[in-house]
Amino acid sequence: MSVNSEPEGAREAPVEAGPPTTGPAAESGGVRRARVQPAGMRRTRMGGLWVVAALGAVILVLLLVFILQNGQRVEVHLFGAHLTAPLGVALLLAAALGLLLVVVPGAGRIIQLKRAARGLHRDRLDLAHQLDEATAAPGTDSAAATGPATTTPAAADAPATKRGRRASRSS
Repeated sequence: MSVNSEPEGAREAPVEAGPPTTGPAAESGGVRRARVQPAGMRRTRMGGLWVVAALGAVILVLLLVFILQNGQRVEVHLFGAHLTAPLGVALLLAAALGLLLVVVPGAGRIIQLKRAARGLHRDRLDLAHQLDEATAAPGTDSAAATGPATTTPAAADAPATKRGRRASRSS
């Protein structure tokens, strides 16, 4: 085992740098070395999960230290309720409520955008299907399978709806 901490099989690949300034990049002619991951090692979701779990544990320890160092009791008034709590807990409660002010509208907007994207995707598929039907050659099997045109004059004259499809009139 070597003294440095590089994994076996790790190699460096040349990467073009911007204009050389001072330092190691200028001394090597403007080419710096980027670390390339070994061929046998790939990043996985579990590896990412371990990193997130470790960061979460560090944050929890820091929050615990914060609460323990700010143990003075303070009076908190919240929506007509009066309670006494440690200062650290009261500050964390205020931060959590502030976070909710950001997360709730953000989640609503994300849901709204997903619905709009889903509708656009559906419209794109409908238009692609209509284009395929319109451009199909008359002698191919797909045109023969669908038979004569199914669009009635009443449906062709119907106004377009909000999503670009024609509303069908039933008699």
